[in-house]
Amino acid sequence: MTEKVYDFVIIGSGLGGLQCAYILADHGFSVCVLEKNQQLGGSLQVFSRDKTVFDTGVHYLPALDEGQPLHSYFKYFGLTESVKWKKMDKHFDQISFDDGSKFHHASSWEEFENTLIAAFPEEAKAIKTYSETIQNVVKTFPLDTLEYNEQDHTDDAVLELSAKEFIDGLTKNEKLRAVLAGSNLLYAGSAEKCPLYVHALVTNGYVLSAYRCVDGGSQLAKELGKRIREKGGEVLRRKKVVSFEMENDQLLAVKTEDGEAYRGRNFISNIQPKLLLQMIGKEHFKPAFYNRMMKAPNTLSSFSVHLVCKPNSFLYMNFNVYHHTTNDVWAKPDYKESEWPLQFMLSTPASSKTDRFAEGISIMTYMRFDEVEQWKDSHRTVVSPGDRPLDYEQFKAQKTEQLLDAVEKRFPEIRDCIQSVHASTPLTFRDYIGNDDGNMYGTEKDFRKGLTNFISPQTKIPNLWLTGQYLNLHGIFGVTISSIVTCSQFLDKKNLLKRIKNTK
Repeated sequence: MTEKVYDFVIIGSGLGGLQCAYILADHGFSVCVLEKNQQLGGSLQVFSRDKTVFDTGVHYLPALDEGQPLHSYFKYFGLTESVKWKKMDKHFDQISFDDGSKFHHASSWEEFENTLIAAFPEEAKAIKTYSETIQNVVKTFPLDTLEYNEQDHTDDAVLELSAKEFIDGLTKNEKLRAVLAGSNLLYAGSAEKCPLYVHALVTNGYVLSAYRCVDGGSQLAKELGKRIREKGGEVLRRKKVVSFEMENDQLLAVKTEDGEAYRGRNFISNIQPKLLLQMIGKEHFKPAFYNRMMKAPNTLSSFSVHLVCKPNSFLYMNFNVYHHTTNDVWAKPDYKESEWPLQFMLSTPASSKTDRFAEGISIMTYMRFDEVEQWKDSHRTVVSPGDRPLDYEQFKAQKTEQLLDAVEKRFPEIRDCIQSVHASTPLTFRDYIGNDDGNMYGTEKDFRKGLTNFISPQTKIPNLWLTGQYLNLHGIFGVTISSIVTCSQFLDKKNLLKRIKNTK
């Protein structure tokens, strides 16, 4: 075992882990980040096919205009100038349906209202009420606007509001209801459970402004890794944590697959809490807490198809398309095989080579893990290149054709544009991201559970802490907030926010 004892050993280099490492290194602590994969970044990872770069999870980012919340956070992390950004169109999301109708979500709340009122003139009051309510909900989460408050959310009653019930209560117009919730794939909210605050926080960010990373979101992880090292921290790849050394209920060290051990005064885990607890052992946690973590339902996973385009065949779209077969746009965990896919998101990644034609196309839809569970014992990553059975590959091919059939109804020319096709299933996400079921957005939030939707960064092991999308909210913005929440356990939150806001 190495003699060095770090102030913080951070397990996993997802965005939350890297941000915590940067913040702590910036405050003079010694930090070491351990990542199991070749690439840093968790959902920020990219892959290349036929010299075309695809994102695994980050298709666009919210609130990045100067002076907006994520811009302020990213400026502190040194990401606003070092990463190549492309601002998306004013109409950044198109919501379309099988009946041929198309609508848009637009940047700025004024433009959002005006755009929808033009499409639904008789629903002006409902649209304005929606806009006002969403903005008021966001104000109850101070960290989303970099405001200091001892509490991370200031109105507990807001936590118990249903997104679907709120939207349905605004209007009887089913199409408008569907359009307002039309980008549901961003948060996988079910009609029965999705809290209004989840819908509000996600929607508000993108209405403020929407951006893409040019040439892939892995730039965020690379830049953070570089800046952590510049501040004296260590960021190590191919270091899969496999066991934990405990003494008197304190964590002394973590051991990696290659036999190395890393000692720390404190440890921050950026991996799925359920897997963390299983690795450490249930005997170190209270039964009620352990059972709660084990039974917490996760959001749906996804099936994705990435298309490399023939040269100059498919126009680049500086917006996303969310397409639905019906007006029921909410996530349906109980979908039937015969009706799959009920919806999909289609986007064209931004490339520095051209902004007229798309080099690639990414298409994502929901998929339950049980559809691939029969192959759960197979694993495949760059670091551990295992094999998948033939029937799994046949399953992928069949699902790819089903999804492309659905996409072809919206984009009749798409098959003529394809140079090569590459698909990812919940198993792909499980293996690369490191969770148990390939879920997209962590633990499923339920408006009926109120405060218990949130997981404290503090565990019953005094020097073990949590960060990442399982704590508060998923996504780039949600995880960034979670890193602030975690680091506020060791730093004065008021001073930390002041330092972030005063970054030149």
